[in-house]
Amino acid sequence: MKKHILITGSTDGIGKLLALRLAKEGHFVAVHGRNQAKLASTVKEIKEQSDNGNIIGFLADFSDLEEVRKMAKEVSDEMPKIDVLVNNAGILSSRTNTASKGVDIRLVVNYLAPYALTNAVMPLLKKADAPRIVNLSSAAQTSVSLDALQSNVGLGTNEAYAQSKLALTMWSFDLAEKEPAVTIVAVNPGSLLNTKMAHEAYGQHWSPAEKGVNILYDLSMTDKARTKAYFDNDKGGYGDAHPDAYDKVKIRQLIAVTNEVLGNPVP
Repeated sequence: MKKHILITGSTDGIGKLLALRLAKEGHFVAVHGRNQAKLASTVKEIKEQSDNGNIIGFLADFSDLEEVRKMAKEVSDEMPKIDVLVNNAGILSSRTNTASKGVDIRLVVNYLAPYALTNAVMPLLKKADAPRIVNLSSAAQTSVSLDALQSNVGLGTNEAYAQSKLALTMWSFDLAEKEPAVTIVAVNPGSLLNTKMAHEAYGQHWSPAEKGVNILYDLSMTDKARTKAYFDNDKGGYGDAHPDAYDKVKIRQLIAVTNEVLGNPVP
């Protein structure tokens, strides 16, 4: 059965490779990027390589939460449903450290943006027969500073990245409890895959990009996905995330501050 799939951060790296693989299978694939020219060329390339005309693109810079909200509306206008949402967009190295509301750019792009987008398009996910969300976590996870999330303190690059990935994982588990009809899995696709992000940050890679693409495909399209779970692709199976991901008090505090930062009504 052909599915409607939205993949953020899919104009390069494992997101683009996943989009191409799914397009070749005939699915309706929506890609996302922050550069208009690159997004247009990616859509054109995927259409040509897959011989699939059902490829569309959405433009948004995830460091700007207003652009995320605008994209969410466009997605809702242009997609009849979402069977699979892959929150793949992420950032490590950046020329600027702060983004929307003065919050560290990694916390915004890697956590606040997918949180805002996912909640905005949840009605489309609920229109699917068996919806699922795949959230890109990381082996790098460390306790989240709520002060940093509220832009009261600054963070170093790696610290902010690790906090953003734990925040995403904590939220994944929380959302899985609140939305039992949606399969929601967090995944470390593999450390230092052969992608632009790894080379920009570290100048090297440990594993081919295909390692990450394969697990994202399996979690998106097969029965390998388990809700409220963390798949560690460095170890090749499900495992334990950071202990904070199972701390209900810390999760409740994180979600409360997140909604406050985003200006969401208190649930």
